[in-house]
Amino acid sequence: MSDPLTEKIINAAIEVHTILGPGLLENIYEEALCHELGLRKIFHEQQVPVDVCYKLRTIQGQRLDLLVEREVIVEIKSLQRVPEVALAQVLSYLKATGLKRALLINFGERRLVDGIKRISL
Repeated sequence: MSDPLTEKIINAAIEVHTILGPGLLENIYEEALCHELGLRKIFHEQQVPVDVCYKLRTIQGQRLDLLVEREVIVEIKSLQRVPEVALAQVLSYLKATGLKRALLINFGERRLVDGIKRISL
């Protein structure tokens, strides 16, 4: 099933990766992707705080790399290989926010298409 919003995000990420290539720090890709999304007039928020509730207590300390159109979480990595815990992290973000879609994008891959994982609840 096609998802126009995630396709737009992926296309913007591919543009960033095409220009910058692999090997930079995550924050560089985050800033570049934010700039690219802005150029494409796609609303996004950066480093969005997410609270976790535990037994009626709110625990702060997590941040989403990007929240696009208040619908899609984007977690950015720049690693040779993404650890399994990264998927668990994104799933916990989805649960905490009540959102249904996320992208885990690893800019460390030689070919970005190999580093994109769609996650949905």
